[in-house]
Amino acid sequence: MAFTHLQLGGSAYDIGFGLGRFGHEAVHQHLRPLALWQQLARLAGTEAARSMRAAVERRFPRYWQELEGLAAGLDLPLDEVFLWNCRGDFVQRQSVDGCTTVLGPTASGTLIAHNEDGLPQLRGHCALVSVTPDEGLEFTSFIYPGSIPGHTFAVNESGLVVTVNNIRPRAIPTGLPRQVLGRASLDAASLDEAVDILASEGRAGAFHHALGQVGSGRLVSFEGTSEGASVVELERPFGHSNHLVHPTLERVAQRITGSSGNRQHCVDGLLGGLGEQLDSSQALAILRDTSGGELPVYRCAPDDPDDENTLATALFLIGRDAVDWAVFTEADTRVPTLSGRVVP
Repeated sequence: MAFTHLQLGGSAYDIGFGLGRFGHEAVHQHLRPLALWQQLARLAGTEAARSMRAAVERRFPRYWQELEGLAAGLDLPLDEVFLWNCRGDFVQRQSVDGCTTVLGPTASGTLIAHNEDGLPQLRGHCALVSVTPDEGLEFTSFIYPGSIPGHTFAVNESGLVVTVNNIRPRAIPTGLPRQVLGRASLDAASLDEAVDILASEGRAGAFHHALGQVGSGRLVSFEGTSEGASVVELERPFGHSNHLVHPTLERVAQRITGSSGNRQHCVDGLLGGLGEQLDSSQALAILRDTSGGELPVYRCAPDDPDDENTLATALFLIGRDAVDWAVFTEADTRVPTLSGRVVP
C-alpha cells in the first residue's frame, strides 16, 4: 500500500499549514461528515472550549500557531479544527483511536513496538511526517489528517521514542488537551523531561505513553489522567492496549471496550510465554496476532466494534548510539514500508 512520507519545515504556522494541505481531502471527505466531528464542532464557543483554547494559547503558543496553520490548510474554522484535536477530552461513546503497544529490554538495548489503530476509512490517507522546525526539535511521526502530531508514534532528534494509546475515562474535566501535551513531548530533550510535560497539572483527557531513549536503557510506561499520573519503569516485556492497568490508578473510573480488554489479555498471555527479553520478531508476531477471534490484536475487520483498523505497525530498536525505526503497513511481510535511523 502506498504510504506518504512528508517533509515539512519552517515556522509552527508553516508546519501546520503543510499538515492541513496534506489532510484536506481526507478531512472533508471522511472526517467532517462524522457524527463525532459534528458533535465536537457544536461545542465551539462553549465555556469549556474557550477555557481549553486559552490554556493552550497561554502555555503552548507555538502549538497554537501550528493549529492555526492546520486550520488554514484545511480551509476550515479554527475553533472547529481545535475541537477535533480535543476529541479525547470529552466523554463520549464513540471511539477515538485505539492502539496496542509492546515494549521490553533486548539483547543490545530496548524495543518499543506499536500498532496504530484508527478509522478504517483513513487507510491510505495517513502519513509519516519528518519535521524540521525553526524552533523546537526535529522529529518523525505518524500523522492523521486533521490532527497535529504527538498522539501516535514518533522519534525525535534526541533519540526519544514515544508511542501513545487512547484511554477512555468516565469523567474528564476541562483542562489542557491531551493531544497538545503529546505534541509537547516531542520537543523534550530527555525521557524525564517528556514525563514532566505529560504529567502536567490541569490536563484533561487520558493517554498511555511508552517512552525510551538512546543510551539510557530505561523503558517507561506512563499513564496520565486528570486525576493523576503513574510512571512505571519496566525491567521485562510489557504490553498495553486502551485502558489503565497501573495499580496506582485503579480507582480512576474508565470504559474498557471488549476489544481493549481482549487485546490486553491476549498480549499479556503471549508475553507471559517469553523470557526477560524481547526481540523484533517476537514483537511483530504479537502485534500481528489474530488469535483473538472477533477481537484480535491486529485489527482488519470492516465491522470492528470500535470502528478501528490497524493502519500501521511501528518498530523502534533503541540502542546505545542510535534508534533504528521501521513502519509496516502490511501484516504479511518483514519488509518495512519505510525505515530510518536517528543518531543524536
